[in-house]
Amino acid sequence: MATDYNFLLQSIAWPVVLLLAWFVGERVYETWHLPRVTSYVAVGLLGGLINLPGLTNDVPGLPFLANVALSLVLFELGYRINLRWFRHNPWVLLLGVVESAATFAAIYWASAWFDLTVDLRLIIAALSISASPAGIVRVANELRSAGQVTERVLHLCAINCLMSVIALKVVVGYWYLSTSGDLVLASFGSMYVVAISLAVGGLLGVTVPWLLRRRSTHERGVTVVFALSVLLLTTAAYGLKLSPLLAALTFGIVARERRVHLTNAQRDFGTGGDLLSVFLFVYIASLLDWADVGTGMLLGTWLILVRTASKVGCNLLAARLSGITERKGLLTGLALTPMSAFAILLLEQTRLYGFAPAVQVLSIMAGMMLLQELLGPVVTQRTLMVAHETHVTKE
Repeated sequence: MATDYNFLLQSIAWPVVLLLAWFVGERVYETWHLPRVTSYVAVGLLGGLINLPGLTNDVPGLPFLANVALSLVLFELGYRINLRWFRHNPWVLLLGVVESAATFAAIYWASAWFDLTVDLRLIIAALSISASPAGIVRVANELRSAGQVTERVLHLCAINCLMSVIALKVVVGYWYLSTSGDLVLASFGSMYVVAISLAVGGLLGVTVPWLLRRRSTHERGVTVVFALSVLLLTTAAYGLKLSPLLAALTFGIVARERRVHLTNAQRDFGTGGDLLSVFLFVYIASLLDWADVGTGMLLGTWLILVRTASKVGCNLLAARLSGITERKGLLTGLALTPMSAFAILLLEQTRLYGFAPAVQVLSIMAGMMLLQELLGPVVTQRTLMVAHETHVTKE
């Protein structure tokens, strides 16, 4: 009987927790106007704290489903990237690259204050480059935000994610080289993943719009085709041991250039996208071990301060050069605060592909991830509100 009871708890755990997360998110948003994703994270953290059966890595398929959810967000982020803007204002592209490099260097330096090996410091620095597309895109869509700061944040977020993946793959290649001494394996493991992921995403970004133009497809049908294409891309990336996140981002960018349009009503991929978003944030939060959170809180707080200072400082210094005021540069840097969902899934992928230090890094960064998951979306929301680029109206 006890066995049946545990099986029942494990079977219904995820549906119950997701329902609870949705209700809490709606209630908190209506009462205090906090981002819904923050409530989803809080429920996931609570589920992990009480070790609710079913909210574990032992349930098969959850990492894949989480990657599909984040890949949909990355496709949408890529779809909102305008490459022509980079040609007209190359300072934005240069800012993204320089800010990514500065953040990497700053975090690598800051982590030296703690007793960490060089390998671990390099991994933490690579992950810290990223900004969370899930947190930023969901908050921006929730607020119906549009304007200079919003567009700049989305473009810089995409650059940060791209640079973070490249930096992590280089670090992984360095780790293989230092552990095995095999230069071919090290180069293959890093540059192969980046190059093929970009190529596969770009190929799909050309092919799918071409197919859609071959026949008249209504707007809802376009959304379904793109969603199924992202699912196909994620599945193929798992089979080829590529980066589904990098491939999805590239897919979105190239598809945007092929001029197949998604309307505002199709953002977040409708009801299915909303459901996957709830799951993604609950799942990411449930991965954190509370025992690691307590021991890593001092390190986490220190790294968040350094990372924020780096991003804000770079955007502030480059504001006039890139065509905005210092105030908007400051707000742009602050809006890039979230990072957890992308960083954790990126780390999980490297662990699944045999990168041993990934588990230890997640343990070390648990305190940082918890603070970023809970507070990052709130910072982005308030920043966009201060920038007066939101268009939320009461029913």
